[in-house]
Amino acid sequence: MESQPVIDARDLVKTYRAGSNEVQALRSVSLRVERGEMIAIMGASGSGKSTLMNILGGLDRPTSGSYRLDGTSVAELGRSRLADLRNAKIGFVFQTFNLLPRTSALENVELPLLYDRSGRSEAARDQAAAALERVGLVNRMDHEPSELSGGQQQRVAIARALVMRPALVLADEPTGNLDSRTSLEVMSLFQELNDEGTTTIIVTHELDIARYARRVIELRDGQILRDEPVLDRRDAARDLAALPDDDQGGGS
Repeated sequence: MESQPVIDARDLVKTYRAGSNEVQALRSVSLRVERGEMIAIMGASGSGKSTLMNILGGLDRPTSGSYRLDGTSVAELGRSRLADLRNAKIGFVFQTFNLLPRTSALENVELPLLYDRSGRSEAARDQAAAALERVGLVNRMDHEPSELSGGQQQRVAIARALVMRPALVLADEPTGNLDSRTSLEVMSLFQELNDEGTTTIIVTHELDIARYARRVIELRDGQILRDEPVLDRRDAARDLAALPDDDQGGGS
């Protein structure tokens, strides 16, 4: 029996209308993502990668085509049920971290559990603490974002994405605001989590970052230009260890 993919998107079309003008952001894009994959989605500005990310994340709907997330048809869901599915099935990581200021790391990670209506919110604090321990920040739980480095803030954001044990982690330019060393630390964490089975999609414009994924999908003009495995996949932990000791960057 064939396993159920985390993402099964078929013939996605997204058309934006502005007055009498039409812009096709996606042109019949089909994509299947199996459990445990680590994929980089690449493309220049205007290629359609942000539109595709928003549809895969349940933040937008296609003009036509079908999309099943972990077996559930997204098109059939109303706004409330879609929000519940998004919260339960997808962990988001953003370039700008999107952490609440004047709120501890622990409280930031707890947030998805507080919005959960499936009963998993019991012992939310313990689950949030476990997620922070998983990303190596158990000793920073009481710190607010302003007291953390950029790399530490992104780790909090990753812990928040993981706390619901989602089917998919969707990361939008997760290293975009980080220096080289800290970017490697974050990518090393993503690779470690993926090795443990976390299905991950990273949207990036950086070829260097895409080389840490297992598969790369490149978009151009709203279509998939290439979809292929990364043959010379890099090991972020090894690359990090190879950096000179005096290259301290922004800290983790």
